[in-house]
Amino acid sequence: MLTIGQAFPDFSLQNQNGKTVSLQDYAGKWLVLYVYPKDDTPGCTIQGKSFTASKHDFDEAGITVVGLSQDDVASHQNFCNKFSFKIDLLSDVKAELLTAAGVGQSEWKGTMYWDRTSFVIDPRGLLRKIYLKVDPNGHERVLLADIKALQAH
Repeated sequence: MLTIGQAFPDFSLQNQNGKTVSLQDYAGKWLVLYVYPKDDTPGCTIQGKSFTASKHDFDEAGITVVGLSQDDVASHQNFCNKFSFKIDLLSDVKAELLTAAGVGQSEWKGTMYWDRTSFVIDPRGLLRKIYLKVDPNGHERVLLADIKALQAH
């Protein structure tokens, strides 16, 4: 698992539109990279809707929110379209970033899923906070408040 203060692993992944995005694209900005288990499942839908509903608040605070799962680009595109998400979802089909970031896995009904985890990355690309086994209900408000506190220091 990553430790606070270390550089977040570099990545180059496609978003729901097939556009390649890398860590450098967020240089100079605060970034929330939230890992979720699977597109179009109840908790993941709650998170996507919550981050979309609060996108304006994050934008005003200079924070970009990006989701990450092992689902492919087409799945992400369908998920975004179905719920009108206004955030990017990155596809890590080979689990390279998930593994590099040390995201844990849990079993549910005989299938392994990536644990719901959120990373806060500062404008220099350094990891500032990790949230493990996140409850999707209200997590966006906790993140926003915590990052604003970090920004104030």
